[in-house]
Amino acid sequence: MELIVARGREDLVKARRGGTVALVPTMGALHEGHRSLIRQARVRADQVVVSIFVNPLQFGPNEDFSRYPRTFDADLEVCREEEVDVVFHPAAEDMYAPDRQVSVSAGEMGRVVEGAYRPGHFDGVLTVVLKLFNLVQPDLAVFGQKDAQQLALIRRMVADLDLPIEILGAPTVREPDGLALSSRNRYLSADDRRVALALSRALRAGAARLAPAEIRETARAVLDEAGPELDVDYLALVDPATFAEVSDDYEGLAVLAVAAKVGTTRLIDNVTVTLNPA
Repeated sequence: MELIVARGREDLVKARRGGTVALVPTMGALHEGHRSLIRQARVRADQVVVSIFVNPLQFGPNEDFSRYPRTFDADLEVCREEEVDVVFHPAAEDMYAPDRQVSVSAGEMGRVVEGAYRPGHFDGVLTVVLKLFNLVQPDLAVFGQKDAQQLALIRRMVADLDLPIEILGAPTVREPDGLALSSRNRYLSADDRRVALALSRALRAGAARLAPAEIRETARAVLDEAGPELDVDYLALVDPATFAEVSDDYEGLAVLAVAAKVGTTRLIDNVTVTLNPA
């Protein structure tokens, strides 16, 4: 079946077939990580919709909105190869009216960890995701675990607003050297990339420990070894449901998350760890 490119609500309605619909929201520049999300969606649904939209609301004034990679023709080819049914590619002016007033608030959970360094970011994420849900009307949606706080907030929004959508999380896909796949990796020079590998090394080292204090100390030591070329925003060990920092006597699952700048490129990564401080 030929891939359909939809630009608005009417196109989406015309493209809809019977059966279940899965949505894979993306900002384009598709890579193997996105392919893994699409494949998970394909297994679970009769029709797969991939949205490609670089959302201006989630970029701060000094962030990389203007230089964010836009590779629509290549993205379409990826979608064809993965047998996507519909690509939803709206224009910004169609998504956001000039007099737009209402948006989604991510609340306190959106102001910690990643949200503390990118004020308003998660408000923009949740606003566009809610709009995509309303436009596409999916039965389920697939997001990557690499953006763990985003995934947790989307699940919270779905629960708090009683949205009839199942949210699936897909494991982080990594390159052979351990670097988490990201559309921003293309900005890294060879030297930058060697420095950036400290993120995944730190997470692996921390995850090998059991007690919260040891996890933090071990991961931090690896980041410090990378030197001044790695500008760390945060290393956080948090409750996966709330993203609040866990105490030293916390037991159970937690997320060890890191964000850092390498050159002009900001990268994030995380792993899930099991804590047993006894």
